Amino acid sequence: MKVMLLAAGKGTRMLPLTATTPKPLLKVGGMALIEHQLGKLQAAGFTGVVINHAWLGHQIEQALGDGSRYGVQIQWSREDEPLETAGGIMQALPLLGNEPFAVVNADIWTDFAFAALRRALPADGLAHLVLVNNPEHHPRGDFTLNSDAQLALPQMNATRTCTYSGIAVFSPALFVGVTERKYPLLPLLKKAIALGKASGQMHHGEWLDVGTPERLQELDDRLSKAHPVK
Repeated sequence: MKVMLLAAGKGTRMLPLTATTPKPLLKVGGMALIEHQLGKLQAAGFTGVVINHAWLGHQIEQALGDGSRYGVQIQWSREDEPLETAGGIMQALPLLGNEPFAVVNADIWTDFAFAALRRALPADGLAHLVLVNNPEHHPRGDFTLNSDAQLALPQMNATRTCTYSGIAVFSPALFVGVTERKYPLLPLLKKAIALGKASGQMHHGEWLDVGTPERLQELDDRLSKAHPVK
């Protein structure tokens, strides 16, 4: 199974840090966010990695090269402008192949066991999302998860919702029929939910959306304390 790291966002919530540095290259614990991801993916047995980029993408390519020093093989999907999540994935489909593939946001921190993604998508499934408890900055959540692990949209006044973690497995068939080059992911997930072909699982371990300078600093401080420089 190949994995795609999403790294094309401009990172406006991270300004001024991202004015000259793409968000995936911001460092925590002495390493770039995306380097942590590559290390965890390689440890889980993923060696074929596709990375998309737009804003300051040349810096990401220069930093990571072909991926050999991380034990992976990187292929690059270059976007002249951010194509949104589904658009970016669709452009990269020729690199991802005809089989289901994993997708991971480059700007999250987690202890999720990525190896589990290989078994996550049912045979006829279109999408499988890893979900987490709603963080303080996103209290309303994104989805609900039924007892049979089927994904659903929250109903009005839903009391138990959960947040998409930025980790998923998709079938290429999810993107069939989309003709727009720039396209969001949610309409495709809604379609998969309506067809009963969207599943999910909860992750109750460590997870952080490293989306602001404050959360970046918080994570860096925590990692520095856990692994002090000698």
